[in-house]
Amino acid sequence: MHAAKSATILGCLGPQLSRAEAAFFADVAPVGFILFARNVDTPDQVRRLTGDLRDAVGWHTPIFVDQEGGRVQRLRAPHWREWLPPLDQVAKAGPERAARSMYLRSYLIGREHLALGIDGNCAPCADIARDQTHPFLRNRCYGEDAETVVKISRAVAEGLSDAGVFPVMKHMPGHGLGTLDSHHELPHVTAAREALDRTDFAAFRALNDLHWGMSAHLVFDRIDPDAPATLSPVMIRLIRKEIGFDGLLMTDDLSMNALPGGIGNRAAGAIAAGCDVALHCNGKREEMDQVVAAAGGLGEAASKRLGRALGSRRPASDLSEAEALAELSALLT
Repeated sequence: MHAAKSATILGCLGPQLSRAEAAFFADVAPVGFILFARNVDTPDQVRRLTGDLRDAVGWHTPIFVDQEGGRVQRLRAPHWREWLPPLDQVAKAGPERAARSMYLRSYLIGREHLALGIDGNCAPCADIARDQTHPFLRNRCYGEDAETVVKISRAVAEGLSDAGVFPVMKHMPGHGLGTLDSHHELPHVTAAREALDRTDFAAFRALNDLHWGMSAHLVFDRIDPDAPATLSPVMIRLIRKEIGFDGLLMTDDLSMNALPGGIGNRAAGAIAAGCDVALHCNGKREEMDQVVAAAGGLGEAASKRLGRALGSRRPASDLSEAEALAELSALLT
């Protein structure tokens, strides 16, 4: 069973947990934590930090990181492997080998995570790349059609799961048509519902059995022109009913500038729209106070989804790192 009470996933400020942060997290009891580059120095330090975070809340809470490879990679050389951007590795491997190569890469990433006490990775990225996809996202994608994206996303999810790590699929219900960087601006998608059903939404529908998902900060003008998906009851209902995702749905980072209003309003709006959990990443205490107050307690449906998601953890496969690395090297040469 989990001991989470607050409908939040939170970050901390630096590489060590302060006493004040530990006391705050003990009081709040968030669903989990997320680490960024500012929290990462050496393997021993990360292990200490993940242990201290779990000690603060008193249970084996999930700890997430964004480790896609390429630009979005919080664990870097010299202590961890550097990876090509996903789209570049897919191209290098070629269509016959791409999925297996991404499985092996994800398995190796997951093994690195688990050794540090990190047990969730915000991947696969099941967005479909287009020529006009903003560069902040494009080479983080796996392909330009739904079939390729689904096949490789499934391989990424399986690789992480076989390493004993939770995969978090993003960005629901599809960010590939976004031509702006949602860290800074709010993208709008003008595509018709029918076209989206065949492409972006179809990719997530084919992966709807995964247990963890993350929402997208972009507006679908022809479905709900008034709110980005994270804050839109219409879009969250579409994710639940049409896409059929009944896993734990967390928001993308609430401190991204795509979202309107203050940080508390964003958290309240996301939970009211139907997201299970508000994700707040920057570790700033004054913002976290607002997010925790606005997000409120973990709802009954969200608590059940969290229980199922936590129960989806697999024992790690016995494929050795050396075997996985050797096979991956062969596939990429």
